[in-house]
This record gives sequence, C-alpha cells and structure tokens, in this order.
Amino acid sequence: MKYYVDLNKEEFAYMQLYKQMKKDIVEGVLPFGSKLPSKRLLAEETGVSVITVEHTYSILCDEGYIEARQRSGYFVIYRESDFYAVGQNHMAEGYLSYDSALTDSNKAHDLLHHVPSHEPSHGKAKGNFPFSVLAKTMRRVLTDYSEEILVKSPNHGCPELREAISSYLKRTSGIIVRPEQIIIGSGAEYLYSLIVQLLGKDRVFALENPSYHKIRQVYEANGVTCDMLELGHDGIKTNDLQKTNATVLHITPFNSFPSGVTASISKRQEYLRWADSRNGYIIEDNYDSELTVSKKNEDTVFSLANNNTVIYLNTFSQTIAPSMRIGYMVLPEILVERFERELGFYSCTVPVFEQFVLAELIRSGDFERHINRVRRARRKTK
Repeated sequence: MKYYVDLNKEEFAYMQLYKQMKKDIVEGVLPFGSKLPSKRLLAEETGVSVITVEHTYSILCDEGYIEARQRSGYFVIYRESDFYAVGQNHMAEGYLSYDSALTDSNKAHDLLHHVPSHEPSHGKAKGNFPFSVLAKTMRRVLTDYSEEILVKSPNHGCPELREAISSYLKRTSGIIVRPEQIIIGSGAEYLYSLIVQLLGKDRVFALENPSYHKIRQVYEANGVTCDMLELGHDGIKTNDLQKTNATVLHITPFNSFPSGVTASISKRQEYLRWADSRNGYIIEDNYDSELTVSKKNEDTVFSLANNNTVIYLNTFSQTIAPSMRIGYMVLPEILVERFERELGFYSCTVPVFEQFVLAELIRSGDFERHINRVRRARRKTK
C-alpha cells in the first residue's frame, strides 16, 4: 500500500490522504473487513505527522467508510454489494446496536439538546450567527439595493440567491447544479407541499421512524399516504425498505431527529439502489449537515447519485436563526421543466430583502466563516 502526500500543494495533507483512501475503499482495493495500517506506520510511509493520519481516519470514520475497534485498529466497513440479501446481518463486529447507541451518554446529551431546524424556536439557532455581522449585511443591502428590495421576487427566487447557493453547494458539498434547478421557499414545510404537488399525491411516501413529526403531518395534510420505516443504527433497516410499496423515500441522512442516527455511506448507496429499482425518488432533507464536527461536509446522497432520483432540501434555520424562514430545494434536471410547467406560477414566499441579505452573507464568505467557527468549537468539546 503506497499513498503519496505532496506537502507543497495548497490542499491540506489530511485531505489528500483522505481522497486516496476513500477511492481505494469505494473501488474495492481496500475491501470490506480489511484492516488499515496503523496511524504511525501510515505517517512514516507518507512523511506526515501521526495527527494528520488521525484526522484522515477520523473523517473516514465519521462518514462510515471505516470504524475503529478498541485495541485492534481500523477496519473497512463500507460494502456496496449485498444490500438486499434477505436476513443479512448488518451489525458487523464492533458496531453498537441502535438501542445501545441511544443510551451512550454523549449521544443522549446530543439528543436532549437537539432542536430540529423545522421546529419553531424562540431561542438562538445552534450556530449562534453573530448579530453584528447580520446587522452590517442588512445595512449594506439597504444601501446597495435601495428600492430594489420593494420589487416582487421572481417566482422561483432571486437570481442573486440562487446563484450564491449554487456556488456554495459546489464548493462545500460537491453538488454541481445550475441556479435554475434551485427553488427558494419559506422553510421546509412549504417545500414539502410543493414536492407532493410535483410528484403526485397518489404515490406512497416512505419516512423514517422515528422522524420529525411535522414531516408526516405536512404530507398527510396534502393527501399523501405515509409508510413509516424503522430506523436501525445506520439508517432505515433493509427489511423495511424491501417490504414497503412506496416509490418516494424521505430521508434525513445526517443526525436524524429525534434519534440522532446518521446514515452510513453504505446505507446512502442502498437508498439510491432502492430508488433506481422502482423508478422512485429520494427527498434528501439535509438540515444541520453543515454543522458536522467532521473536517469536511458530509457526502450528500444527491452528490453520490449519478441519475435523476434525488431532490435535495435544506434550510438556514439552524445555521443562522430560527426566524430566517428561508429554505431551498434542488431539483434533478429531469424535473425542472415539469416543475416550471405545472408549478411555475407559484409566487416566491420569501421577501426580496431577506433573499438579498442571505445572498450577501454567502458571497462575502461570512456564512462559511461562521460555519467553520462553529465546527471548530464543536470539535473541541466533542
């Protein structure tokens, strides 16, 4: 095994190493169950510090590619095949069961303090966005845009915000989309309703069980039949996925509320195969994902997909403030024309002023700097 780290490159050494190892795991060079070299050995081989290798392994663990086993080292747990084998035991050696994971003191603390972005809150968002920066940006928008803030928003949202989100997703999440694929709306619940109208209420929607109660409430209020699928330690249980007759799967793959479960990379691939097998769709509700303690953003199901099955959805309620009722969804290319034809008449529900403020926060880098500060602080207290 030979990995190479170029210390003269601008990219951090741990990220160079991460990308090489991730590629080998996904392509089967490092197969399921194989043991990785020790941190010290890999550090000597690549000419980096043990801390650098530790960062790399930490990211791979966070994303579900590998796991650390006490007094044994690191092992590959990513497995792309055999997702649908009936009765397969997915609790590989070293895993915590779902029930025991919830009794872990650290996880219990996280769950007690977890407030979903969709839940109305009179307190601050998790991110505690600095008010001084927000106020300064608002003043700048008032000065720069003047009476433009009084103009009605385009139906799908202001071009400035859609372009800013498009660039942000490309930089941080590997999601490469045109601004035209992005639809702006006043929070997740409003966007859920649009999705039902787009995909059709005659479909069965499968949801995680447990999941945030308003997801089911909104869908059922729109006439949709919901099938609740039980969560395991790393995502929806395979048997439940097999049994449902749903053709739409709504998932919160990162830190699902109220369970705190994060879907492993293998489980995310399983979701994609599920959708492909029944010509279905996945709604990826990715709230709170920016605030991961990992050194990089979580791999989204949207970015892993090579087809048109995933609708990506996120909001700014957690990262900025609960009162910032701005959400967005990213449509796959195949649905853009259909949305325009059938639902393009809907007016945007977010005031132009707020859209301009958010676009400025993203374009100036203030939003990403804030996210990085929060993540660094979280890692110190982890």
